[in-house]
Amino acid sequence: MIFKHPLIKFTLLQKGSLGLLLLGIVCFSSWAVLGKRPTQLKTDNHKAVPVVVAQVTQATVPLEIRSTGTVEAYSTVSIKSLVDGQLMGVYFQQGQQVKKGQLLFKIDPTPFQANLDQAIAKQVQAQAQVQQAIANQQQASDQVTQAKATRAKDAAQAHNADVEARRYTHLFQQGVVTQEQAQQYRTTADADQATVSADQSAIREAIAAVGSAQANVQNAQANLKAAEAAVASAKTQLAYTTIYAPIDGQTGNLQVNQGNLVKANDTSGLVVINQTHPTYVSFSIPQQQLPRLKKYMATSKLEVDALVPNHSAQPINGELTFVDNTLDTTTGTIQLKATFSNTQGQLSPGEFVDVVLKLAQLSNAIVVPSQALQTGQNGQYVYVVKSDKTVTARPVKAGDTVGNETVINQGLQPGEQVVTDGQFNLAPGVSVAIK
Repeated sequence: MIFKHPLIKFTLLQKGSLGLLLLGIVCFSSWAVLGKRPTQLKTDNHKAVPVVVAQVTQATVPLEIRSTGTVEAYSTVSIKSLVDGQLMGVYFQQGQQVKKGQLLFKIDPTPFQANLDQAIAKQVQAQAQVQQAIANQQQASDQVTQAKATRAKDAAQAHNADVEARRYTHLFQQGVVTQEQAQQYRTTADADQATVSADQSAIREAIAAVGSAQANVQNAQANLKAAEAAVASAKTQLAYTTIYAPIDGQTGNLQVNQGNLVKANDTSGLVVINQTHPTYVSFSIPQQQLPRLKKYMATSKLEVDALVPNHSAQPINGELTFVDNTLDTTTGTIQLKATFSNTQGQLSPGEFVDVVLKLAQLSNAIVVPSQALQTGQNGQYVYVVKSDKTVTARPVKAGDTVGNETVINQGLQPGEQVVTDGQFNLAPGVSVAIK
């Protein structure tokens, strides 16, 4: 009998034990050639997949928004001269930190001092004119009083003369006195009445003189005010010859050296001072983050950390102080600013920094490494390693991502193990070997 095998071809003798012996040899030889037993073949078909796992943990997780920002001066002042003149002195070094009120520049004050002296002289003259006008007004008022007193006296005298004239007229009619006597008293009464009329005219003239004197006083007072304004202006111009620092800050490049002529309000200015204590860091965040930002801003002030790239120092702490009221439609972002005390001068205007905006902290949050998350047709899931070293695909609801970790809102419990590397070769129920 001819017996065929994939690896051995031989003739089987059909006689008793010799045939059985040869058949056993053939079977043993076949297993030896394949190098496997039937049970071993089944085991290799379910070989454990090597994976890397991580434990699900529970921790306090900070909610943060990361961005890149630019340091800006808290305020920038361009120092300019307000008068024309020769620059007589510069009292600081370029790049020096200066204090508010510190002397910076001095411009030749000679012509401005002369203008002030002249203005003061005119002021003194105007004051004298006011005093003279007031004296004239008082004199005119006295004349009115005198004229009224004279009129009163003359009016009384005229009244008496009129009474006498009427009495003598009556006596003349009775034949007691002569016509000449009666006529004499009438003439005197008429003269006294004319004097009263003249006194009344004098009063009107005196009152008119008072009005004119009052106008002169007002004119002199106006001239005095103009002179005082000229003095104030001259003092201001003189004060402009000495220039002090309006803020604390760091000076920049000196634009005009000592001895040169300077122009009032020259566009180039004399020097620029940047206030860097405190300072701003300007940065932007995507508009999708705006609702979260408003939510946490409504409950508390938000901290901001700034870190200079490639610098080993600790992050610099600040506070969010400005949110722009308009979105940038070209980039889909919104501009923010944080204020930093910057007492040590770690931040310089124009410098790029890494920014971390701290929204809040989640207590007892369940977190996993972000690489454990997978995305399928039904959403996100993770492979959880069970006690028998097989895996199951667990659907999860992921929350915020902080650094390399993601918050899991639903689907996992602390202490469970999830696969972080090797998911490509996994399927539910597959055995794993943890590296």
